[in-house]
Amino acid sequence: MYHALPATIPELFHTRVEQTPNKIAYCHFDKFAKNWQEWTWQMMAHHVAQWQNALTREQLNAQDRVAIMLRNSPHWVIFDQAVLGLGLVSVPLYTDDRPDNVIYILTETNAKLLIIEGKKQWRHLHAIKHQIPNIIRIVTIEPIELLEEETDSRLISLENWLANTTSSELQNKTQESDALASIVYTSGTTGRPKGVMLSHRNILTNAQAAANSTDWYHEDIFLSFLPLSHMLERTAGYYLPMLVGATVAYARSVQQLSSDLTHIRPTVMISVPRIYEQVYSKIQAGLEKKSIISRYLFNLTVDIGYHYFEYQQGRKTWHPKLLLRFLLKKLIADKILAKLGGKMRLAICGGAALPSTVARLFIGLGLNLLQGYGLTETSPVITVNRPENNIPESIGLALPQVQVKLGENDELLTKSDSVMLGYWQNSAATEQIIDAAGWLHTGDIARQGKTGHWYLTGRLKDIIVLINGEKISPTDIEAHLTQDNLFDQALVLGEGQAYLSALIVLNVEQWRLFAKIYNIDPENPANLEEKQIQKALLTRIGGHLKEMPGYAKIRRIKLILEPWTVENGLLTPTLKMKRARIIEQYRDEIAQLFLL
Repeated sequence: MYHALPATIPELFHTRVEQTPNKIAYCHFDKFAKNWQEWTWQMMAHHVAQWQNALTREQLNAQDRVAIMLRNSPHWVIFDQAVLGLGLVSVPLYTDDRPDNVIYILTETNAKLLIIEGKKQWRHLHAIKHQIPNIIRIVTIEPIELLEEETDSRLISLENWLANTTSSELQNKTQESDALASIVYTSGTTGRPKGVMLSHRNILTNAQAAANSTDWYHEDIFLSFLPLSHMLERTAGYYLPMLVGATVAYARSVQQLSSDLTHIRPTVMISVPRIYEQVYSKIQAGLEKKSIISRYLFNLTVDIGYHYFEYQQGRKTWHPKLLLRFLLKKLIADKILAKLGGKMRLAICGGAALPSTVARLFIGLGLNLLQGYGLTETSPVITVNRPENNIPESIGLALPQVQVKLGENDELLTKSDSVMLGYWQNSAATEQIIDAAGWLHTGDIARQGKTGHWYLTGRLKDIIVLINGEKISPTDIEAHLTQDNLFDQALVLGEGQAYLSALIVLNVEQWRLFAKIYNIDPENPANLEEKQIQKALLTRIGGHLKEMPGYAKIRRIKLILEPWTVENGLLTPTLKMKRARIIEQYRDEIAQLFLL
C-alpha cells in the first residue's frame, strides 16, 4: 500500500530522488549517439534544475501555460518536472497533431513557450508561426541546422537554450495541491477539442489509487510507447512508476516495438487494444502457414491455458486436461510470450473495448492481461480489473477512493478527487458533465454484475470509440454526408474498430445519373459493389470530410438503395434512425466492412 501522498507532482519527484538517487529511472535510445542510455534519478534531478534555470530566464509568471510537443523520452519528464516545479502549467500536444489543432490549443491557452522534437514539428509550425504570436520562445531538441526552415527569432536549440545555465538546487515553488497542473485536450468528438484542467491532487490521487490496486515492485520495468500527451500513459506510465520506484523504458516507435520488447524485457506494459490486436493478427497469420497439427496444438494450448486462468479465478473446477498445461506452456506459450520480452507480468489495456477473442488468446497463453476504463476528465482511471479478480469481458472494479454509480438511463457516473477541475474557459461544458453534487457524467451506459465488476453496454450519444481510443461523433459525419444529394441517409460505424465504415442509402434518381457517367446499369445491385464505383464514392465522401481529423475518415462503405423508413421499422415516428435496429438488420454486411 502507498499511503503517503505528496501534495504536488514536484514533491513526488523530489521524494523519489531523495529515496533512490542512484537507481535507474529511465532508459531510452539516443538517436544521435545511436545507443541505449540509462538515467538515474540523480541525473534527472540535475537536468531538471538546469532546465528550470533556463525557464526562469524567460521571465514567466506562475500559472503561465507552456506547451510540450515531444515524443516519449526523459526530456518529456525533465521539461514537465521543471515546469511544474516553477508553478507553471503544462499543455501536452501530440507530436503529429494537425497545425490547426495546434494553433487552437496554443491560442486558447495563451501558451508562452513551446518545446518541440525537431524538423517534423517545425515543418508544420513554420507555416503557421504568424498565427501563434503569444509564443515567446520555441525550443527544439534537434539542432537548428537540421531544420529545413529556421527563420524565426523565437526559435532556439535546446543546447543553446541551456547554455550558461548552472545545475543549482531543484526549485519547488510552494503550491496548493488543488493548483492547476496541466491542461490536457480531448480528441474533440463534437466540434473543437476541450481543455481538461487537472490539478496536482487530481493526478496524484489517481496514481496512488492505481498503485494501491495491485502489487508493484522497484524491479518493475514499464514499457512506454503510448504518447505521454495521453493521460493513460502519463498517469499509469509516468507518475505511477515514479510513485512506486520502478524504471520506465521508452520504446523507439510502434514500428520497432517487437525489437524493443525483446531488448528491454519489460515487466509491465500499458496499451490501447490496437497493439494487442496487431500482435493477435500476426499470430493468426503465422498459424495459417503452419500444419494442421501445429494449429491444433496452439488452439489446445490457449484452451487449456484459459481454463487454468478460470480455475485460478475460482470460476471453474479442476479438469484432467490441465495436466497438459505445463508441457504446452513450455513448448508453445512461452515461446510466443518470449517475443514480448519473456518477463511480462502485467499487461494493462485501456482507451477502448478489447475484443474478447483477443483477450482470451493472450490470457490463454499466460499473459496477465487486465482491462480498465477511464476518461481524461478523471485523470484518467475509473475502473480496472485486478490480477486476482479479473473478468476480461468487464472493465473491472472501481479504484480505491473512486465512487461509481448508475444515473438516469443507466449512465455511468463517478465522483472522486481525480475528477477534473473543469474545462478550460468553458464553464457551460463543465456544468453539462459535472452535476451540482460533484458527479461526473461519463456518457457511457453501463451495468454492474453480481461480482461488483462493471460492464459497458453502450453510449448515450452514440459516440464511437475507435480501438486506439479516439472518440468520434457519428452524427457529425452523417450530417456532412447527407448534405450531398446523392446520399439520402448514412450511418457511421466503427465502435472498437481500427477505422470507420458507413452504411449509405443512395438517392435513387441521383444514383441513376451517377451510374450513367460510369456507363453501368443502375438497376443491377452488383454494380453497387463495383470497385470503380466504391473508389469514386469514397473519394467523394473524403471531400465532404476533409476538415475532419484523419481518424474520422470513412474507409469502407456499403451502398443501399432501399430507404430506411418508419414503415420498415428503421426510423422513429420523428424520422430519427433506430441505430440498433439498422445495425441488426445489416449485421452480416457490417461484419464484411471490418474484415481486414
